Amino acid sequence: MLNPLARAARIWQILRVFRRYRLGEFLGRPPSSDPRPRGKRLRLALEELGPVFIKFGQALSTRPDILPIDVAQELAMLQDRVPPFPGEEARGIIEHALGKPIDAVFEEFEPEALASASVAQVHAARLREQRPAGAGPDGEPSGPEVIVKVLRPGVERQVHRDVALLQALALLAERLVPRARRLRPTAVVAEYEKIIFDELDLMREGANAMLLRRNWLGSALIYHPLVFWDCSRPRVLVMERIHGISLRDLEQLQALNVNFKVLAERGVEIFFQQVFRDNFFHADMHPGNIFVDVSDPEVPSYLAVDFGIVGSLSDADQRYLAENFLAFFNRDYKRVAELHVESGWVPPGTRVQEFESAIRTVCEPIFEKPLRDISFGFFLLRLFQIARRFDYQVQPQLVLLQKTLLTIEGLGRQLYPDLDLWKTAKPIMEAWMRGRIGPAGLLTKFRAQVPELAETLPALAQQLLRRVNSGSLPSALDGSGLDALRHEIRFTGRRMSWMIAGSTFWVGAALMFGFADQSGGPSAASIGVISALGLAGTLSWLRAVTSARHR
Repeated sequence: MLNPLARAARIWQILRVFRRYRLGEFLGRPPSSDPRPRGKRLRLALEELGPVFIKFGQALSTRPDILPIDVAQELAMLQDRVPPFPGEEARGIIEHALGKPIDAVFEEFEPEALASASVAQVHAARLREQRPAGAGPDGEPSGPEVIVKVLRPGVERQVHRDVALLQALALLAERLVPRARRLRPTAVVAEYEKIIFDELDLMREGANAMLLRRNWLGSALIYHPLVFWDCSRPRVLVMERIHGISLRDLEQLQALNVNFKVLAERGVEIFFQQVFRDNFFHADMHPGNIFVDVSDPEVPSYLAVDFGIVGSLSDADQRYLAENFLAFFNRDYKRVAELHVESGWVPPGTRVQEFESAIRTVCEPIFEKPLRDISFGFFLLRLFQIARRFDYQVQPQLVLLQKTLLTIEGLGRQLYPDLDLWKTAKPIMEAWMRGRIGPAGLLTKFRAQVPELAETLPALAQQLLRRVNSGSLPSALDGSGLDALRHEIRFTGRRMSWMIAGSTFWVGAALMFGFADQSGGPSAASIGVISALGLAGTLSWLRAVTSARHR
């Protein structure tokens, strides 16, 4: 806990910076006479207050639903750059975490940091590999090249201190400043708190890296480094060192004649595959965390680092998101409005027709342009402006996704200005939708649920029999009521049998058609079998329906 004196000193520092940059207008006071834009003044103040406030500002920059657009765009320019702490101090942290001298683990260790940020810094090293005596020339490097990521000394205390202050300030703002209540500052701080505390556990980051690595192992699009768990701890992470060209160094990439069109399209494909295929995406893909493998400049690939921030969605959010994207680009604005209401993103009493009209007002001017000229960033900003009028409920689980999407689009357009993001993304989402709601997807879900059904149904039957034997059924089920129940069960069983048979025939027909299509097209014989299965399925369902009508 922060002692009262230290807390008072920190609050006084925050207020002093607040006054120096004349930020009172954010609390409802008249605009400042300072000639600098308000967004720039807020950004400079956050940079002066330190790393926790910088990261908080970066998180706010992804929330144009609650911040003015000019402020959100300015906060997006915040840079998480701080001077490194001494290499000897890093050695001490590593030795304390591993419980042994650094020379017992690493054959080489560079005291000068490769990179430094507010939470941790990175050092180059080479692991010591145990070899039999005389197994190689003396002095020859034996272990793999690695990077060692080390938490900054005292960072946990600093983060807890400043997050506690942010929580207190947010609570005061909600109570004392009427205009601040609409921004829900306590909820915003709570979202940020989860992100920053996750970054303080480097074992969590290692687990994120390994899951991404498994998802993309063997892919020609992107490579994720290996984690060395034996010498990793919550404050120290050791990973394979990768060698590539930073995405920031566009001049060097141009000098090597890298195909920027392929690079941009591959970046978009990676993101949408991570979101829809894997449901686990790298949510901090700024240029400093992305390198390029230029072994083949015509077909370049990516190398990823820094896995402290990742995201995933629920099945329902995945489906609603895919349907929203597809409906938007098919100009089916009514479906977009319906999806927002169905998912709870806008209040249930929202009039779909009014919301549809508002969405059309945003989208039609945009979609009159060629798809390659459509900016997802501008599109989302305009959509948020409209959604405010309908009390749009911010979805915390989508904030990271939105931020990452805007980053990916910005990088892609920087690499290749004519990037048609939709051309790359649409086939991925359509394939994902077919896999989820098509016959193959339904069959997969059914097969996954069979064990649970097989385990549950006998237990339910035994429970019913016990109640019958004990006479604890409701009175309506005694005597004639029980006979009626038996009749209903037999009738429902027969009808369900016909329905299951019909569904089985249809699934079989769909699977045969899919296999035949993958084999170069259906033959005459397979068409006959597919038709027979489809007809059998239809007749079975008709039998189930007619039996219900003629009971």
